[in-house]
Amino acid sequence: MANISHSIILSSLLAGSCLAAANLGIIGIDSTTIDDRFHSSRTEASSTSTIDGKKVDDAHIENLQQVLQAIPGITTEIKSGDTLKIHIRGVENQRYMGEKPGVAVVIDGVPVFERTGAVNIDLDNIASIKVIKGGASYLFGDDALAGAVIITTKKGATNKSMLASEFGSFGYRKLLAESSYANDSLNTRLQISERKSDGYWADSEYLSRYANGKLQYYIDDTSDLTFGVEASKREKDTHGTVGGMTQALTDPQSISTGVDGNGRDYSRLYDVELLKLFLTYAKDFGDNSNLLVNVYQYGDDTQFVSSPQKYSATGVKVTSDDAYTTLNDYHQIQRGLKSEYRSSGESLAYMMGADIRNNIYENKTSYLVDFRTRPTPPTYYAGSVTGDSKTTEEVYAPYLEVKVPLNDATTLTLNGRYDHLRLDNDDYLTNLSVQKNFDVYSHRLGLTHSFTDSLTLFMNRSTGFRAPSIEQLFVGDSAPTSTTKTLNNPDLKPEESVNYDIGIRGSFPALDNTLTYEATLFLLDRKDFIMSSIGQYASGTTTNPQQYQNIGGMRSKGFELSLQSDSKKTFSFDLAYTYLDAYFTKYENFYLGLGSPYLPSYQQIHYDLTGNTVPRTSRHTLNLIGNYNVTASTLLSTELTAKSSYYADELNQLKMPGYAVVNLLARHTQKWGEYTFDLFGRVDNVFDKFYFNTARSSGDRDYNFIYDQEDLSLTVNPGRVYTAGLSIKF
Repeated sequence: MANISHSIILSSLLAGSCLAAANLGIIGIDSTTIDDRFHSSRTEASSTSTIDGKKVDDAHIENLQQVLQAIPGITTEIKSGDTLKIHIRGVENQRYMGEKPGVAVVIDGVPVFERTGAVNIDLDNIASIKVIKGGASYLFGDDALAGAVIITTKKGATNKSMLASEFGSFGYRKLLAESSYANDSLNTRLQISERKSDGYWADSEYLSRYANGKLQYYIDDTSDLTFGVEASKREKDTHGTVGGMTQALTDPQSISTGVDGNGRDYSRLYDVELLKLFLTYAKDFGDNSNLLVNVYQYGDDTQFVSSPQKYSATGVKVTSDDAYTTLNDYHQIQRGLKSEYRSSGESLAYMMGADIRNNIYENKTSYLVDFRTRPTPPTYYAGSVTGDSKTTEEVYAPYLEVKVPLNDATTLTLNGRYDHLRLDNDDYLTNLSVQKNFDVYSHRLGLTHSFTDSLTLFMNRSTGFRAPSIEQLFVGDSAPTSTTKTLNNPDLKPEESVNYDIGIRGSFPALDNTLTYEATLFLLDRKDFIMSSIGQYASGTTTNPQQYQNIGGMRSKGFELSLQSDSKKTFSFDLAYTYLDAYFTKYENFYLGLGSPYLPSYQQIHYDLTGNTVPRTSRHTLNLIGNYNVTASTLLSTELTAKSSYYADELNQLKMPGYAVVNLLARHTQKWGEYTFDLFGRVDNVFDKFYFNTARSSGDRDYNFIYDQEDLSLTVNPGRVYTAGLSIKF
């Protein structure tokens, strides 16, 4: 395999190594939506961060949040186990019920979005993670309001196998087996794994099983085919939110308290099956030109129950913890084709791409039991279908990137993308068919200037967008039994974001360039964001019906800093700091619901939230990792994560305290003949600090006509957690 030449990899390395201020040399295009063959960041006009897969492996984490917190500007919401929602620069931090997070997530060229609004990633199969911050629709299209996370999975490199096992607090267990094979014409990798935990909270156990493989075949010295497959099956219960501050302090392991006093979360018993398939063709033309073509399919079958049963069909109060009224059955298939051709030279570099998608989303909901919502009729009956619809989403998008050296030290970058989106929806309950088209243009204008080999200035203006969903456009048609409380709005405009970055990146020559840094000032304006006219998650009434509108905007501004020293030294450290000021620039219509929406006494109080801080955005966030290489095979590491206070709600009435936690990690590697043993121990939250992973509220959840801390949904951190494990490579 060593004699196989891949000129595009060589050219990208040249682009990264021939950029002295005196002569930029070959200008390379390192943007890609397909894979990570392009690593040069010297002429990258946006703020980016890259995490090597080995760093993920060596951290021995249970969820990706434990790695992503080392990237400034990122916040994550842990749903359960290895499931999380990723936010960048405060965008969409106010939403928490499964909506898209405003961040494009791409795995092996496949844009992944799951019905729960989160993303599930096999932590043991990551080769690299690249995060692009700021509007990124110029590459990724819809929903890249605040950036993109690009993950490339592992491939076979050498003939080796590995067995690993980990155990930890609350019944955590991981089992893994992998095997790789490579020769001059191909490399392969196959891996299976299982993660499970009883969970810290009541009814929060989860089980995740993954099977994935990758086969790369070298057609000749200039071209190859890569086929990848990943199948996963996951079962999880509620994510363990506690209802109200009193319960969080006195019984933090309980689940949500319903309005009837029973400990029941709104949705439970998730059963998720995912299947990802992709095929990538790569062809080099000469030393500086390359073609990538990627075809993919991503399937998601999700079932769960929701809406706790309050009363039986005869009006008797129901107290059973597992009594739920609704079965949710979702199926989606995302299919697409991407193609990128790039060429690099001394006077010009460019990339031309095409993105074609055909996505199908099928939703069906039905009643599980006979029940009532109050002691008196009406009665609803098991088997009744309450929702049955199919949405087809088609995307046709050409995109372009051009890099032009203005002089020996300065490079101009131009990006543009045009998206034509078509949404078709068939509602089989109402026999209604609706259709809507959107045409959106996204761009980036960037500039880099290399003062020296070790200091580069970068700046850019980039945009992002999100098209309205079928539900937002035609909510009145999708709720025909409540036409007086819901209204359509087919005139909704796509949400837009405009991001400005100015920063510096480089290293310190006085330290032999072993300390690298990136410092960025940013401003992100989100315009025309879509929200219900009666406030988030509020219930419509006849006098104040629900309608989705382009209700307002928000602004994020701040400073991000990352410092990284040479991990091969005896002592090293990584630092990530974020100062974030995120607030609503326009939010004139918010209605706080008081009391039960099922009773005539229900009230709605109007608020103008313009100027309020976006919930769950801490002003200051710090992550500091210190490493001590005791020997070449033994590592001790400590990590400090600190966040300042934040609001749990849009009204800014419920403020949560900041916190700081310390984690410890010890690793030892020992070789005996052809076997390599890797032993580790990890302690998270060493000092058993009590704090909340998430805190959220938007209304009077206990229906007592008082909005206070008892209306919070709180996910309590489990405190001190131990994990240990052993892997064997041979």
